[in-house]
Amino acid sequence: MHERADRLLKIIRKQEFMRAGDRVAVAVSGGADSVALLLLLLELRSELGIVLSVAHVNHRLRGAESDKDEQFVAKLAAKQGLEFETRMAFVERQGAGIESAARQLRYEYFQELARAGRAIKIATAHTLDDQAETVLLRMFRGTGIRGLAGILPRLRLESEGRACGEVVRPLLGFRRTELREYLRARGQDWREDSSNQDMTFLRNRARQRLMPVIIEEFGGAAIEHMAELAEIARAEEEQWTELAAAHSSLGAVSTIRVEQLLELPLAAARRTVRAWIERNAPETSISFRLIEEILDLARGAAGRKLELPGQPTGANDGSMSARPKVSLSSTARLRLVRRARNELVLETPSVNAQDYEYVLAVPGEVSVPGLRTRFVAETVDVAKVPAPHRQELLDPARLEGKVVIRNWRAGDRFWPAHSKQERKVKELLGDRRATGEEKKLWPVAFCRGELVWMKGFAVPKAWNANSGKAIWIREITH
Repeated sequence: MHERADRLLKIIRKQEFMRAGDRVAVAVSGGADSVALLLLLLELRSELGIVLSVAHVNHRLRGAESDKDEQFVAKLAAKQGLEFETRMAFVERQGAGIESAARQLRYEYFQELARAGRAIKIATAHTLDDQAETVLLRMFRGTGIRGLAGILPRLRLESEGRACGEVVRPLLGFRRTELREYLRARGQDWREDSSNQDMTFLRNRARQRLMPVIIEEFGGAAIEHMAELAEIARAEEEQWTELAAAHSSLGAVSTIRVEQLLELPLAAARRTVRAWIERNAPETSISFRLIEEILDLARGAAGRKLELPGQPTGANDGSMSARPKVSLSSTARLRLVRRARNELVLETPSVNAQDYEYVLAVPGEVSVPGLRTRFVAETVDVAKVPAPHRQELLDPARLEGKVVIRNWRAGDRFWPAHSKQERKVKELLGDRRATGEEKKLWPVAFCRGELVWMKGFAVPKAWNANSGKAIWIREITH
């Protein structure tokens, strides 16, 4: 038995990833990590008493190259005498959200395999390097202990509220380099995914640019230390989850008692507030700042209110959590937290009867009945647009072919380019001295759950097109 196979065997037994009689589908993309996982499990198949098969998802993102990946995996499975399961799963989204959409489709396929009984366990080839990258990216994006837990070693698959299978990640203790060394020693080739060189994707930029600098400056042990941090955070999160459950009685369906909340240690109070919001307002985008604002509200005088922001589409902690996905239009269901005499109260604000919300194709146009106006998304050359309006131009590569146009709602926030920080739309319009119907109906545009355009304001820097082709959204009154 190869040394790495022996090491994997100990990990599998210690964490009880697999048991005798388990039907295990190995998710093989054709890349080095997943091919190595398959060969290692083949070495251990008799020792573990498991039944192996191969599962592959072809997203057709790279055309003929994707088809060749599928053919490679099919031949590998046939060579080993294994059952081969494959699924064609087209990704409709484009741009930066494509990875998340593809991942969602893969896990839906895994769920289908488990539900049909074709596999009780699905093994994926996430490595120690993947874990370190995930922790680092979440730190930069902003996260808490839950996010620092990184890629979880196992994930329960559910159907109709019941467990039907499990995704296991037994290679989280292995470096990519050693898996490639293992394959070379076996004389086994693999497929290289050309999209891994595409710097459009944040993870690729972290992998190709940031991680090499970290290793050069701090040594390879830094990668292991980040993975160890994830292990520590996961255990802390599990412990805190149990402790928070002990305080769940503080929050009824829409209220939480202030006196008892403020008697808790700060860490416990934060956890209690988070659990209360997650349970009763799952459409809310929860951040450290929001939790602190709610605690400040609890410490303040009765009568004060706080607007809860909506959650971006598909938002989660990166670990395929079971939190409900929220559509772009979910921000219309925003809540308020009000400081009553003895408690915090969740309220749903009244909705303006003139509220509007439409999907605007990019490029394309849409009319808003009753307002005598239409919105046009036009493809333009940046160089031909008058200089004062270039700050209003959007990058078409990030818009996924459409945006949602609507009037702003309570809780909406926007970050105009060249400004210091994100601000509430209400405050920005106040600075413009907008009042009455004009203020209520002021249009904004959302893409992937983020406010990317606001009439008369510079678009966020990350969404602005500086050269070449761009999308210019304009409101035209009839």
